Amino acid sequence: MTIFQIKVVHTVIFWVLSLCVLYVLFSGVADRVTPWTWVAILLLLVESIVLVAFRWTCPLTLLAERQGAVRGEVADIFLPKWFADRVFPICGTLFGIAVTLVAWRVLR
Repeated sequence: MTIFQIKVVHTVIFWVLSLCVLYVLFSGVADRVTPWTWVAILLLLVESIVLVAFRWTCPLTLLAERQGAVRGEVADIFLPKWFADRVFPICGTLFGIAVTLVAWRVLR
């Protein structure tokens, strides 16, 4: 797999998971918890397990580095470096808020 192919796959996965975060957040804010909310949460939990298993480094990043990408550089995704460097804190915080809202909606 070339670095370009890795970037395409990684970028598609990033956007799918970002949409999942936004959907879960919408579900919690709008009080519209649906089966799709649970699918989105499940996908995000799977991603979290993968990241924990790989010590908070995406396996696609490791693959890109094996193909010659410079370690420490965001060369495996089509995002501006300043944003890519902040994806985990931004998306993680939004996901935490979203899950809290969904839990509050379900448990009340």
